[in-house]
Amino acid sequence: MSDPNDPHRGQPVLTLGPPPTAARVTLIMVHGRGASAEDMLGLAHEFDTTDVAFLAPQAAGRTWYPSSFLSPIRDNEPGITSGLNVIGGLVDRLIAEQIAIDRIAVLGFSQGACLSLEFAARHPRRYKAVVGLSGGLIGPPGTPRGYPGTLDAAPVFLGCSDIDPHIPLARVHESADVFRRMGASVDERIYPRMGHTVNEDEVTAVRALLMSSDRHPSDT
Repeated sequence: MSDPNDPHRGQPVLTLGPPPTAARVTLIMVHGRGASAEDMLGLAHEFDTTDVAFLAPQAAGRTWYPSSFLSPIRDNEPGITSGLNVIGGLVDRLIAEQIAIDRIAVLGFSQGACLSLEFAARHPRRYKAVVGLSGGLIGPPGTPRGYPGTLDAAPVFLGCSDIDPHIPLARVHESADVFRRMGASVDERIYPRMGHTVNEDEVTAVRALLMSSDRHPSDT
């Protein structure tokens, strides 16, 4: 039974590919509302890689937080903090295994994208990549975005439809602007009338990020 004050602690983490210590890159994949870690590993197969380790944490009850990501943050606690701690715990575990931060990437879809982007903004480093598919930074309009620190030119990819029923286009633009201010190399792609899904262009873009041979100085 999960802890109501830390609901996602101790939930399963599914894996695919080589162990992180033997992989060129490790990608943490965060699922959306009502979805599962298995769903994210299904997406991982689309990237067609053999030297990438995939880690997919499972949210308790298949939901990281109960309300819209646009709701007051307090209304989505302790889910947000618990979910952020899951991602942070995985990053810390990888670093403890002597994996450089520039070999660690974070990707999320939908609710998982919101959580992944919020994690990267609150814990900026020169990650291999940060990917938000149909998501944006968490909080209602007017939420302060004075995140300290820099992503030091880390690639940030944001892909979303212009008519996504869950993700306002303005929030995607705002998120891109925040990451640019934080020194990220932002690739923002808005797809006309796509809906709430992942398309082939996004898969191709993520594959290119994962396969990139660029190495950055580690801040571990």
